[in-house]
Amino acid sequence: MVDIALDPNMYYLTMSTADTLHKAAELGFKYVELSPNNEFHLWHHYPKADRAFIAELKQAEKASGVKVRTLNPVFNWSSPDEVERQAQVRNWRRLLELADALDVRDIVSEFSGDRNRASRSEQQWYKSIEELIPHFEKYGIRLNMEAHPYDFVELHDRALELVRSVDKDWLGYEYCCPHTFHLSDGVGDADRMIRTAAAAGKLREVHVSDGFNHRINDGNRYIINPPGADVTVHQHNAIGNGEVPWEQVFATLREVKFDGIMSVCIFGWHEWADEYNKAALERLTQELGA
Repeated sequence: MVDIALDPNMYYLTMSTADTLHKAAELGFKYVELSPNNEFHLWHHYPKADRAFIAELKQAEKASGVKVRTLNPVFNWSSPDEVERQAQVRNWRRLLELADALDVRDIVSEFSGDRNRASRSEQQWYKSIEELIPHFEKYGIRLNMEAHPYDFVELHDRALELVRSVDKDWLGYEYCCPHTFHLSDGVGDADRMIRTAAAAGKLREVHVSDGFNHRINDGNRYIINPPGADVTVHQHNAIGNGEVPWEQVFATLREVKFDGIMSVCIFGWHEWADEYNKAALERLTQELGA
C-alpha cells in the first residue's frame, strides 16, 4: 500500500502552510509533502519555523485529518565553498529538529552541488553526510535522495551509486518521474531505473508529474537562448502533458511491489491546480490500489 501525498507548492502563494493541509483534505489527499516555502524551509535558507508554527501545523493535522508525511528541503550541503557548506549543514540540523517535532520520519532532498565542479561537490556531500549521520540516527529519520537537473549528479545510475556507497539503511533513493529523461540522458527507460533502485532495496519514494524529453528532435523540444547556455530546463506537468511512459512506470511499480510514498508534485499550473491534483490522485489510486 502506497501513501499518496500532495506537494502543495501551487497553493503557497494564496494560503498559509497550515491551510494547505485543509486544501489537501478538500482534494481527497490524506498526506502532504511540504516543499520549500517562506514560512517553513526556503531553498538554501535557515528554516524559519518556530514552536508556534509547529503547533499550528499540528492543529491543522488534527482538524483536517491530513498528515505531514514528508518534508522536501533543498540545502546547498554539497557546495564547493566550505563556509557555505557548513551553513547548510546547520540548516539541516534545525530542519531535523522540526521534522522530529512534527513526527515526520521521511525526508526527501537533493544533492545540491555545483555541476561545473562535480568532483569537489561530491567530496563535500560525503563530508556533510558524515557530519549529519548522528543527527539522522538520533531522530530515527530516513533520507531519500534524488538526482536533479543541473546538479552535480543528474543521472539515475550515478545517484544510486552514491546512495548505496554510504551504506546506511536509512539513506534511500527517490525516483522523480518528471526527471525521467534527465536521469537517463534521453533514453527514458523508467522501468530499468525503478527496478535497479528497488533491487538495491533503496526505492522509498516516487515523485509524480510529467515532462518532455529534452533530447529528442535535435534537442529542440525546449529552446534555450543563447544555444549552449549553462542552464537546464525541465518541467513538472500534469500526467499526460509530457512523454513520461506512465504505463511502464505503473506496471513496474506494481511488479516490484512498491509500498513507499508517492508525492504529486505538479508545478506551474496554478490556474488548474485543483483539477490536476485531483486527477493525479484518482490515477494513482486506480493504478496502485492506494
